[in-house]
Amino acid sequence: QVHLVESGGGLVQPGGSLRLSCAVSGLSLENHAIAWFRQAPGKEREALSCINSVYGIAYYADSVKGRFTISRDNNRNIAYLQMNTLKPEDTAVYSCATDLRFVKGCLTYEYDYWGQGTQVTVSS
Repeated sequence: QVHLVESGGGLVQPGGSLRLSCAVSGLSLENHAIAWFRQAPGKEREALSCINSVYGIAYYADSVKGRFTISRDNNRNIAYLQMNTLKPEDTAVYSCATDLRFVKGCLTYEYDYWGQGTQVTVSS
């Protein structure tokens, strides 16, 4: 059984930083893709960043490139999303996702396993 639990969300002022965590059980992040998404009220879910399953290469959406950094701790099986220079438009529920199958195109893949999400609110 694959299980993902996000944490680290909260209220932060514009320009601030947060680090989200995604603890994964049931598969090894070293051998599987991991991705971060967000969904704001009234908007579609947006893929933000991912690490592919073969070479561990990170990919980013243009909206977060240069501000967000994805990483993973293979020993602890936890993925992270470091978010810097946060803006009010970054306010959303942030979720992580993974899959047991080989993932090609980790930003556009339809993942099978999702966490429950963590709220990030950027406001003064």
